[in-house]
Amino acid sequence: MNPVRLTILGEPASKANQRREAVNPRTGRRMVIKSAKALAWQESALQQIPPAARVQFERPVRVDMRIYYASERPDLDESLILDCLQDQWAKIGGQRVIKQRGIYHNDRQVREKHIYHSIDKKNPRTVIQIQEIAA
Repeated sequence: MNPVRLTILGEPASKANQRREAVNPRTGRRMVIKSAKALAWQESALQQIPPAARVQFERPVRVDMRIYYASERPDLDESLILDCLQDQWAKIGGQRVIKQRGIYHNDRQVREKHIYHSIDKKNPRTVIQIQEIAA
């Protein structure tokens, strides 16, 4: 299968450094969730993935990614981006249903990755190429 290429505009939040504590309203348990910045970027990114790119690779994949940050400040962290590229699920009526198809089913399929950090103050973005590889 041919590689998938796409660009996602905006600066991704670091998943590790952009967490906040919350309380589950049903159970009262404490949990750690994504920050408002990370959730906003994720929503924007999901809308930017073109339908033609959602090929749903079945086999292991290789990901090449160049993340253009607006400054040197953020850590290089591709984890939120990889999450956005997988199938998105929601709970409806107590059952998990697919909300949006991904480029691959689950980021566990990523067996090789090449991640690069660059700076573009005026146009932060992520340029991505994904292709299937031999298992």
